[in-house]
Amino acid sequence: MQDLLSALCLVAVLEGLFLFAAPFAWKRMAARLLELPAAALRQSGAVMLAIGLAVLWWLRH
Repeated sequence: MQDLLSALCLVAVLEGLFLFAAPFAWKRMAARLLELPAAALRQSGAVMLAIGLAVLWWLRH
C-alpha cells in the first residue's frame, strides 16, 4: 500500500512540475488533446498503460 501511495504522490509531483514550469505549453497541449477523437486518446492511453506496466514489471524482477 505504501508503494501505491508513493507512486500516486510521484504522479502529483510530476503533474505539478509540468504545470509550474510550462503552464502555457501545458494549456496548448490540453487544447490539442480536445481536438483528438476519443478512440485516439483511448489507444494512446492503452499504449502508455502497457509500457508503464512492462517497465514496472522489468524493474521489479
